[in-house]
Amino acid sequence: MTTIINLEDIKSCMHNLDVVNAMEQGFIQYSNGNTVVPPVGELLFDNPKGDAHIKYGYIKNDDYYVIKIASGFYENSKLGIPSSQGLMLLFNQKTGEPKAVLLDEGFLTDIRTAAAGALSAKYFAPQKIKSIGIIGTGIQASLQLQYLQKQTPCSSVWLWGRNKDHVQKFANEVDGLYDVNIAKSTSELAKHCNLIVTTTPAEKALLKADDIQIGTHITAVGSDTKDKQELSSNVLKKADIVIADSLPQSKSRGEIYRAVSDGAIKEQSIIELGAAIQNSHLQRLNDEQISIVDLTGVAVQDIMIAKAVYNAYKDNLRK
Repeated sequence: MTTIINLEDIKSCMHNLDVVNAMEQGFIQYSNGNTVVPPVGELLFDNPKGDAHIKYGYIKNDDYYVIKIASGFYENSKLGIPSSQGLMLLFNQKTGEPKAVLLDEGFLTDIRTAAAGALSAKYFAPQKIKSIGIIGTGIQASLQLQYLQKQTPCSSVWLWGRNKDHVQKFANEVDGLYDVNIAKSTSELAKHCNLIVTTTPAEKALLKADDIQIGTHITAVGSDTKDKQELSSNVLKKADIVIADSLPQSKSRGEIYRAVSDGAIKEQSIIELGAAIQNSHLQRLNDEQISIVDLTGVAVQDIMIAKAVYNAYKDNLRK
């Protein structure tokens, strides 16, 4: 019998889950060649603007395989609904039986992405963070900041977004938790921050190389198709360390794809996140280095979070 888990029950399962550690273990399995993760299925929409991604795969000798469908429709706010939507399907890896349908409405995709951002900061952010910069004002911007709380005590935050009303609303939501500043430009934000997270669906670069200060770490989250770009290619050229969550995916999407296509960097210089996690020599070595982690989103993240929620849900039923 297939278990259907709704959003309310999914959220109730999250309290005791260490999602950052789950992402860490998943990326290690991925980079060690212990997963089967086919290329991303993708639908792009123009009217209204949006995209849907189909990510799927399995960890070898595990119990399950997972198929995830997640979308982002960026005009949904006009309708009063979240931009992120989707669900996850969990199957028995040995028999193919459908074990669970997780009706997460894109929630788990948002959470696993934020956890990957926190994981990136754990290994690549400078030890002394003077300010955190968040570019974007959506749910991912808020979650990235929330999950970074677990990695750094820094309370100084700079925010930037295209829509001034949205920026002010975001600032009001986190005021009291942080010392909040609203930047007039991405350049101003970068001058004050040495940990920056970009979370927009921009198709033209928001940050230029001259904006980036020595010692800055950037986690780039928004560019998950070939057309999106938040960092100019010269930002990656300027960086000392460039990390891909997935080397195969970086050949067709994300900031690394654009920078390689522009001739700013070479594929051979890119390090995969799961490999860097396991080798301290591939991580940040000092607070003078500039580092970039390009998160395009990998199916192993969905596998890890889907099975963790399913197991937690079963445990809750037994209590």
